[in-house]
Amino acid sequence: MGNTKLTSLLGDKAEHLLNHQCTGISKDQLHLPGSDFVDRIFGQSNRSPQVLRSLQSLYGNGRLANTGYMSILPVDQGIEHSAGASFAPNPMYFDPENIVKLAIEGGCNAVASTFGVLASCSRKYAHKIPFVVKINHNEFISYPNSYDQIMFGSVEEAWNLGAVAVGATIYFGSPESDRQIIEVAQAFERAHELGMATILWCYLRNSGFKKDGVDYHTAADLTAQANHLGVTIQADIIKQKLPTNNGGYKAIDFGKTHPKVYDTLSSDHPIDLTRYQVANNYMGRMGLINSGGASSGSSDMAEAVETAVINKRAGGHGLISGRKAFQRPMNEGVELLNAIQDVYLDDSITIA
Repeated sequence: MGNTKLTSLLGDKAEHLLNHQCTGISKDQLHLPGSDFVDRIFGQSNRSPQVLRSLQSLYGNGRLANTGYMSILPVDQGIEHSAGASFAPNPMYFDPENIVKLAIEGGCNAVASTFGVLASCSRKYAHKIPFVVKINHNEFISYPNSYDQIMFGSVEEAWNLGAVAVGATIYFGSPESDRQIIEVAQAFERAHELGMATILWCYLRNSGFKKDGVDYHTAADLTAQANHLGVTIQADIIKQKLPTNNGGYKAIDFGKTHPKVYDTLSSDHPIDLTRYQVANNYMGRMGLINSGGASSGSSDMAEAVETAVINKRAGGHGLISGRKAFQRPMNEGVELLNAIQDVYLDDSITIA
């Protein structure tokens, strides 16, 4: 991506985002992405040769192959948001093959979706792009709606359909989180035994995380702790929402934290907030990929590029962006995915 196009998309945020330098947690303290990341970081861990091969498959595919960065297309919204809400804007994606085609045409490292989507075209595509099977979901057809992540299949089933990795969500902070942590930890252990990589959606959910009109579900301190719990159960990659504020522990007045989290290790700058998320991924030993968020329409391209710049400059490993890409014509989805990838391919955009 040319600097002119980039600065145009970032608008009046360009200087704020492109020239910022982190001082609370400096870049020299991080384990940064790179072509040797799997060897350098996972090669000294307990991950088996089969898991290393799976991780290298993820990091070694698509337009970002062997850069240490990744761009993943996730399409599991058909369950959690309803198929109608997800695919009515572009009905071609009711057909699972088009989901995989978009990931391939868009130059993604991998495609992440449900058992049904990936199984339906497994023999045609599992050897052409890495599959990530999302093994649990919050089904949203029960009335009244409930908020719980339940298993939709087994790790063995994911392995049998050719998956390179499994993904799962934990709603940290929810009444069901203890059970979810146990279930996902056991699933990730089995996935590693079978040679697959693991990706954890580290999301927060508790009505108490909203206080005095402020929503702390995306607070840097709370999301970072969710990340830290995720890497504790040996997630290889963490998916997390971009932080939008900070001070959740203080506002809600629970748990334990430290003043330095707020006055030294981070600031109100989005790159500093995201750097704190990276720090809680064992200083970047486990990659942080931020989610792309919902489609906003004409502003999607600018929002996606901004998120990519923040993630990259913070020390993250990429984006996992779905609705912004598949809720529009395929050629426009490919263009958006490529714009995200161009941020990571642009050597002038450096670690802050």
